[in-house]
Amino acid sequence: MYTIALVLSIILFIVGLLGTILPVLPGAILIYSGMLLYGLMTGFATLNAHFFIMQALVLVLTFLIDFLASAVGTKGFGGSKQSIWGAIIGTILGLIFLGPLGIIVGPFVGAVVTELLQGRLLNQAIHVGFGTLIGILGGTFSISHFSPCGY
Repeated sequence: MYTIALVLSIILFIVGLLGTILPVLPGAILIYSGMLLYGLMTGFATLNAHFFIMQALVLVLTFLIDFLASAVGTKGFGGSKQSIWGAIIGTILGLIFLGPLGIIVGPFVGAVVTELLQGRLLNQAIHVGFGTLIGILGGTFSISHFSPCGY
């Protein structure tokens, strides 16, 4: 059991590291999951609870920055406040229904649909959707380069 948990922990960590450069993978969640599994497996002997609490706070901060970057991208490409909320709701629904792919597809669709519901033309709505994607990618790359533990 110990060996399986250790191998799974290492796999989660490696895939999470890939997720720091591939926006389709939820890198931060995978890395934290690998660390948490390792902590549970070792009885938190090498890394204390304080470490895991601090890393959880960094994980939450990572998601806040992602949402903020998405909002800035949406607004920067002419999106309305409603489309920012559409992108946020799209992200949540995308993650629920599409898994890791939902991080990319969800905000785009959420922003586009919201803009269309407000009477924007299709090309304008798609322009706002791409702004959302640019914001997400910008947030992803800034987070992966400046945060501790690779996320």
